[in-house]
Amino acid sequence: MQIADLCSIHSGYTARGRLDPVAEGGTPAIQLRDVGTDGEAPGPAFQRYDLGDLSDRYFVRGGEVVFRSRGEPNTATAVGGALEEPAAVIVPLVIMRPDQRRVLPEYLAWAINQPDAQRRLGAEAQGTGLRMIPMAALERLEIAVPDLQTQRQIVDLNSLVRREGHLLRELATRREQLVSLILGAAANNADQKETAR
Repeated sequence: MQIADLCSIHSGYTARGRLDPVAEGGTPAIQLRDVGTDGEAPGPAFQRYDLGDLSDRYFVRGGEVVFRSRGEPNTATAVGGALEEPAAVIVPLVIMRPDQRRVLPEYLAWAINQPDAQRRLGAEAQGTGLRMIPMAALERLEIAVPDLQTQRQIVDLNSLVRREGHLLRELATRREQLVSLILGAAANNADQKETAR
């Protein structure tokens, strides 16, 4: 099923000139740097900017998906749960509002991030210096849409696999540190014995 049949899609807010953070007040905003390339949910703390009165269409509250339309990789991220307050989404991010009776936001992001979908999007990328995925290519992208229960199971299993990967990487780092400490202590011990002779 094409993504355009599953959700409404539109670009984020185009800022006029440079955005400078404000110390007080302002509007929280999600920019490209706030959205990881690995599909992790953004936030919860975003920088605030004086954006004036923005249309409601530029805000996310939780339950939407944001897509990195420029740069590489062009991944999607679900905005999980309810944010503490609505956040404005800034171009080049694209906002996707899924019909949650048909597709879960987390599943939609997962499906877009799969290697086959990424290949198909990449085939329609434009630009040589800075790669850009046209909105029409995202709208035409076809994904499999199983029932909601199956979607939830896929999302949950994917989350567990990602967590396992994180824990394995952390374990490998700690093991490396431990071995380094043991070898350092052994070297110092041997040096002290040699000095004592």
